[in-house]
Amino acid sequence: MHFDAITLACLTHEFRETLRFGRVQQVLQVDEQSLGFEIYARRVRHYLLFSTASEAQRTHLCTQKLRRGTDQQPPLLLLLRKYARGAIVDQITQADPTERIIHFGFDHPQHGVTTLVAELIGRNSNLLLLGPGERILGCMKRVHATKNKNERIVQPGRIYRPPRPQQKLSPFDHDKFDYAQLTQNLQAGELLTKQLIATFAGVSPTIAREIAWRATGSITTPVDKADPAAVASTLQEIWSPLSSGNWNPGQLYCNEIPVGFSAYRAKQTEADSQSEWKPTPSMSAAVETFVAQKARAKAITQQAPAITVASTEPVGTTEDAIDTYAALRRTIGAEVQKARKRLTRQLAALASDEPKPGEPEELRTKAEWLLALNSQIQEGQKSLDIDLGDRLLQIPLDPQRPAIEQAERMFKRASKLERAAKFIPQRRVTLQNDLAFLDQLTADLALAENQPELIAVREELLRARLLPIGRGKQKKPQQRADRSAAQPLRFVSPDGLAILVGRNARQNEKVTFDLAKADDLWLHARGTPGAHVVVRSGGQKVSDETLRTAAQLAAYYSGHRGELVAEVSYTARKYVTRMPGGRTGQVFIRNEKSIAVHAELPESVLPNPRT
Repeated sequence: MHFDAITLACLTHEFRETLRFGRVQQVLQVDEQSLGFEIYARRVRHYLLFSTASEAQRTHLCTQKLRRGTDQQPPLLLLLRKYARGAIVDQITQADPTERIIHFGFDHPQHGVTTLVAELIGRNSNLLLLGPGERILGCMKRVHATKNKNERIVQPGRIYRPPRPQQKLSPFDHDKFDYAQLTQNLQAGELLTKQLIATFAGVSPTIAREIAWRATGSITTPVDKADPAAVASTLQEIWSPLSSGNWNPGQLYCNEIPVGFSAYRAKQTEADSQSEWKPTPSMSAAVETFVAQKARAKAITQQAPAITVASTEPVGTTEDAIDTYAALRRTIGAEVQKARKRLTRQLAALASDEPKPGEPEELRTKAEWLLALNSQIQEGQKSLDIDLGDRLLQIPLDPQRPAIEQAERMFKRASKLERAAKFIPQRRVTLQNDLAFLDQLTADLALAENQPELIAVREELLRARLLPIGRGKQKKPQQRADRSAAQPLRFVSPDGLAILVGRNARQNEKVTFDLAKADDLWLHARGTPGAHVVVRSGGQKVSDETLRTAAQLAAYYSGHRGELVAEVSYTARKYVTRMPGGRTGQVFIRNEKSIAVHAELPESVLPNPRT
């Protein structure tokens, strides 16, 4: 399935209906080849994606909020944050409907008018920001001068030149040529689809197959067997929505699996009983669903390891398509799982090494009696029985060893068991705390929304020395989390109080022990890892509405997310202390109360990045 010119034409119409006159609120780097925009228009937040990946170049609206997939900040991103963030989207155009090039015009109150040009043309796909006079301010891919004089140069500071137009007929110029000439000078048996692609601009293989099916009833019809009038009529029918605006986007399915999309009702599926075309609410929905399925199929083909964290979305959601750091998430999840297995094995080993109650004392008693009565032991004697009055003490003997040597061995063994009796319970508590910490990191991994937050999970593994050690040295992270990974979420309650939410172990530590005051209200989901939430109340009474809002945030950013009812503990921050010997973010709480809430994001809460 091809992201062709007619698909972009349908999307351009959709963007005008949903995004025009909206305000750009955020620009982010989704991955190395993709940019995302958050645009607030008609009282709705829209998430617009541009991807220049050679095998998946596209643009569409996303149903899920776009997340930053890299901590790199290329020049184009910085320029867009300057010229586009805070600007109004005043123009959305596709100058030539047969080309896969779309223009977004931005009007910024301080920096004036700029234009983002998205050239979605295969391996030469590019994003360019143009200033006054169509001078290039920045671009995703630079094209330098070569020996080919006809190849355009794409660099900041140069005047923008669009790609060379296709040397083909326009499907709209039906009055300027004779369609019957299509069958002339052609070898008998050449496919109609091949000739349509070679003759008309904007006709992709997908469109050519649809035209052939509608005009002849087969996608393998030779061109000399086709009726030119029927081909002409079908060609105009396919492109007619550009003038009428009556688009009909939909999804192509084969055995209930999305295999394509189209801006028109695809009738070629009628030839196959296993194929079906279904309408979709928008062209974006069709493209996004197809890309998500393609990403899942690729993961299965590569036999990617399963993610070991609990997913926060149902399997098969379109968010899979925009989770550009899924590979990193799987890698870190596998490391967490590996650390969990090691700790579990160590706990099992402790259970086998732990002495039974009274075993060291019993062994020491035997050693003392053996020393006291060693002169009475006969050669070859295999046991020594001693009547203690309330019980009979039986001491097994080794006929090959002197009694004194056997007693010394018993003393050493008793000392070892005594040390183990003290060490093993302490070690067990430590291992159990570490397993609880891994539960927290698993939740952190599931809640991570960008690459720095994912890297922060791995850094906590390293800091806690829970990753396997090779050649005497701890593994070093290949990437480092930036400072944003340590910044908690900040909201405003219905009463105007600041609410801080930590979404990982490091953020929890910061929220509880750096940002919160002693009299602030502290909350945490009971019985599951999750966020430390603080209401900056300063000791004043917190209203029921604010308490419930903060509790919902604590439940939502925890392992309870999605549950109908979740129990949340709350207390004053002064009753929260660090766990002795515990890991980052592990605490003890006292004097807590609890409240039951729905584990969903409260509608009454507002983001407040300056709190």
